[in-house]
Amino acid sequence: HFLAQYFSTKVVLITPGRSANVENRTRQVSAKLSHHAISLVEFTCFLGQKPDEPLVMFGDIIVDPQVRNADPCTANDCKWPKSSDGKVYVPYVISNQYSTQKKSTIECGLRSFHTKTCIRFVPRTNQQDFLNITSLSGCYSSVGRRGNGQVLSLNRDGCVYFSVVQHEILHALGFHHEHTRRDRDGHVKILEKNIEPGKEHNFEKHNTINLQTPYDYNSIMHYKRCAFSVNGQPTILPIPDNNVAIGFATQMSPNDILRINRLYKCHRCHFKIVINHKSCQN
Repeated sequence: HFLAQYFSTKVVLITPGRSANVENRTRQVSAKLSHHAISLVEFTCFLGQKPDEPLVMFGDIIVDPQVRNADPCTANDCKWPKSSDGKVYVPYVISNQYSTQKKSTIECGLRSFHTKTCIRFVPRTNQQDFLNITSLSGCYSSVGRRGNGQVLSLNRDGCVYFSVVQHEILHALGFHHEHTRRDRDGHVKILEKNIEPGKEHNFEKHNTINLQTPYDYNSIMHYKRCAFSVNGQPTILPIPDNNVAIGFATQMSPNDILRINRLYKCHRCHFKIVINHKSCQN
């Protein structure tokens, strides 16, 4: 597809001597894709990671080394707390690294959760736990509330798109990638022979609870079929119908929204008037 000619599946390790070159390449790619939804997997691979930044596994998830082998969001303390008014307030800070337009795109992505859930993103005042939205070398987030100012990286030259904001925020609210669900084997086949060596961990299953919702090929949390491919062949194959499209969502699916509402026990009276998300996209 059109992304193939612009992205490499190889990880680029950004060092001080190469940062400017990588940044220039990122700007070129961003300009070419200005009217399209961004593939999170390709951007994460393309941008790479600085040695002094958080460990990023599963494509775009920050994992604390102490809990690397655990699912960090099976416990209640991974959720953001609900207020007495029935809403879940998530404080955030947006770095001044972003232009006015890109900051507006991020805020629009945050507000999109207000329309169909009880989640409310609010500018931080003095709260101890908050999202620190900043421009580091990729698109990534922790899974669930991790305490203090947890990093949610949206690289200003490649990650500030409505769909990417929603995807990373869903991680921060406690959700994993769709293809790592514990019941995924009945819906997709992982073709390990096509996975780039060293990237197998991106396809490990998690002991997810799924909240009584079906596997969703249209989830914004689903990888594309050639994610982390070493040879251009599929790494994820939908079954039994191999022709089902996966990984092309541009906004949260109804199941994505339903899961938020079930996890946080939201009530419809806390939803706001729907906004037009198209005004948020670049």
